[in-house]
Amino acid sequence: MDRQTATATFPSAAAAVADARRFVRKVLADWGLDEVADDAVLATSELATNAIAYAGTSFEVSCRLAGGDVEIEVRDRHPTRGIEMPGVTASSGRGLPSIARLADSWGVSYDRRTKGVWFRLPRPGATGAAAPAEGAAADGAEAAFTADIAGNGSVRGELGARARDAAEPVRDASGAGGQAREGELAGGAGEMPVAGDRLLRSPAAVEAMEDGVATAREVLGAEGAAVLLTERDGRLIMGSAAGTAAEMPLGELSVASLTPAARAGSAWVAADTSDPTAAALRASSLAAAPLESQGRLTGLIVAVSSLSGRFDEADGARLGRLADEMSLSLEKARVGELERSWRGWLSFVAEASDLLAGTLDQERTMALVAQLVVPRLATWCAVYNVTEAEPDRLAYVWHADEERSDGLRELLEHAGAAPPTDAPGPWNGLATAPEDVRAAVGDTATDQVYAFPLIARGRRIGTIVIGRPTGDRFPRSAIELAEELSRRAALAVDNARLFSAQTAMSSALQRSLLPPGIPEIPGLEVAVVYEPAGEGSEVGGDFYDVFASGDRPGGPAPASRWRFAIGDVCGTGPEAAAVTGLARHALRILAAEDLSVPAVLARLNRLILGEGERGRLLTLLHGEIAARRRRDGVTIKLTSAGHPPPLVLDPEGGVRESASPQPLLGVFDGVEFHTDTVELRRGEVLLCVTDGVTERRSGNRLLGDGHGLERLLADCTGLSAGAVAARIQRAVRDFGPEPSNDDVALIVLRAS
Repeated sequence: MDRQTATATFPSAAAAVADARRFVRKVLADWGLDEVADDAVLATSELATNAIAYAGTSFEVSCRLAGGDVEIEVRDRHPTRGIEMPGVTASSGRGLPSIARLADSWGVSYDRRTKGVWFRLPRPGATGAAAPAEGAAADGAEAAFTADIAGNGSVRGELGARARDAAEPVRDASGAGGQAREGELAGGAGEMPVAGDRLLRSPAAVEAMEDGVATAREVLGAEGAAVLLTERDGRLIMGSAAGTAAEMPLGELSVASLTPAARAGSAWVAADTSDPTAAALRASSLAAAPLESQGRLTGLIVAVSSLSGRFDEADGARLGRLADEMSLSLEKARVGELERSWRGWLSFVAEASDLLAGTLDQERTMALVAQLVVPRLATWCAVYNVTEAEPDRLAYVWHADEERSDGLRELLEHAGAAPPTDAPGPWNGLATAPEDVRAAVGDTATDQVYAFPLIARGRRIGTIVIGRPTGDRFPRSAIELAEELSRRAALAVDNARLFSAQTAMSSALQRSLLPPGIPEIPGLEVAVVYEPAGEGSEVGGDFYDVFASGDRPGGPAPASRWRFAIGDVCGTGPEAAAVTGLARHALRILAAEDLSVPAVLARLNRLILGEGERGRLLTLLHGEIAARRRRDGVTIKLTSAGHPPPLVLDPEGGVRESASPQPLLGVFDGVEFHTDTVELRRGEVLLCVTDGVTERRSGNRLLGDGHGLERLLADCTGLSAGAVAARIQRAVRDFGPEPSNDDVALIVLRAS
């Protein structure tokens, strides 16, 4: 692998996103750049998903080492389709704001055939890639968060609260700013910048607090020391404690009850238990200093003693200096925890997008949505489906406790209809359920519930409803993440719905292009196989037919002649289906007029040419079957118009071609066709196939190469027509590791 550049191309398929992530991670690992791999993989995942969702083409991923940076580009094949921006032109939320957050720089490039989005990450250790100094860590990281929030309405949550906190000016505790903060904190109106539990989840913050209390005891010679952290509601909780402070439970203490000095951001000393903080810690005296973040109170560091008047103003000043140093460490840990949380959210959304894009089954998509939500964002989730026939149908219910799922479903079925809203918000529909139903589900009936509309292409197609127990409030992060997930889920459900409708329509059209049944022909076994390519979303161009053409069935005498045809229209989709329908129905109509096989092909050729630009090239094998007088087989007169020649298998295992090649239909006018006669004796088999059989690919090999089909047919000696058809069909399936990308049709006639 070139150490400077690595490139790979991926198809427009859901699984390709995961393949692209693996490619980028492997390349960076080979280059020894594992430190930037997580950021690179997340950004690549977003851009690859964007290429599939919006461009709908294959895409190329290129990794380059450019100076001191790692540059990655995702390039699709749709240069005229613009880049979608969440909240502006896109409804799914995928796109560039996340890339702007992760990358050092990014951009878009176009040429006449492709469009690329690139991003650059600084190589670890390169100039400009070093971590900021402690004093600047908070400002730089929080400013980046703020920029991301301003550009992306998709991943906000608690992160959004932090960014708004960072945007406020830093106040001087000794001046007017301190007075303003004092009034705000005393009134309890302001939201604390950091919930204490977030710092307690950070190993770096816990270590900083433990070091701080140990240092405070040593420097001040205190019996005990503690770090108290603020909560959003203004309460103070224990962060870390040592000595006697660790032995006593923390009493009720809030920011509003602190002394004016504490709320002004100054260190203070208390000589007795009249101080609220001393009383909460059951100390006879203490020295304390505030811990601040962005000019707002984050917590306190205190030293305590069982003796009154133990500390003086000099102790308070020393503790204040220690608090300043600890504030920087805690702020750095806080930003790191926010970063980790943010990356976790982004990774979750990227993986959720992969899962949702990986299925085109509507029911499975809704089940995936519910299982993605529970238990990460909520205790339970319900998905409502909206159709023209059923305005709000409960489609799927999932509870973290599976034993409660049935009760929850019954509760929701008796509750009010899902809110027909275009914006997320609380929902109190559970309160409208009958009392006996509410009693049967217990506490679930009082859960707090939020509803999120599923909106795609400007219309509501469903609703996601999520719930948590009353005491377990929804954090803002969960609400915002559920909102982002609902946008992506709406796109996935709508795509699945459209695919289902297209598949149903294609299947109905395909059935109309195939014969209703195969007639019984005396002295002849008939077996047919038809397999359209792909997943049924497109109508194939292959067709077959076997029908009576002599005396009409139901007449005074049974049919004495039969016709068969197998053809392949160039291309797939509606245009090919139109020619398929024209050919199959014209064959029956012209045969009913008792036209010969060559005359039928000549008339059909003129019909296709008459379609003009709507016409398609058609290869066709058409023949007439007549019983032999001695009943020892049948006589077949056939014409192969550009079609793979039919093969005859004799009872001894010999295989031969049985028709001469003639021009295909839809190219030249005035073509004169002729027939070849095949005497199919008892035990002999005539095999007719489309090129989906002969051109089945495995790497660079085709099934028909080197008389491969002849050898395959020779191994079918002694088998019935149905067994021959089954063996050929199985051989086509097993020939290559990938599913066939062409339709497969075959007719087997065996004289008996």
